[in-house]
Amino acid sequence: QVHLVETGGGSVQSGGSLRLSCTASGLTFDDYVMGWFRQAPGKEREGVSCITWTGRNTYYLDSVKGRFTISRDNAKNTLYLQMNSLKPEDTAMYYCAARPIYSSGSYFSPVSYNYWGQGTQVTVSS
Repeated sequence: QVHLVETGGGSVQSGGSLRLSCTASGLTFDDYVMGWFRQAPGKEREGVSCITWTGRNTYYLDSVKGRFTISRDNAKNTLYLQMNSLKPEDTAMYYCAARPIYSSGSYFSPVSYNYWGQGTQVTVSS
């Protein structure tokens, strides 16, 4: 059974930093593209960043480019999201997700991901 467990969320002031982690079990981690998504109340879930299985290719939502950095450690089955210069509009529940490397569809489309974590809340105050 696949489990994705996110940690690292919290409450910070604008301009602060957080590092999210997502530990995976029950799957061969380097057979999966990994992504971070977020969902604010009343809004659709949106893709924030994703990373290919080697870690060589990364992709970001325009609004987080230059502030967020995605990375992965395949030896530890762990995905990370370093979030700097946080803004109130970054407030949301953050989810990690996994999709097989052979899957088609946009990396930022939630429907293309097979497995999801339970989420971790990030709250940024002004």
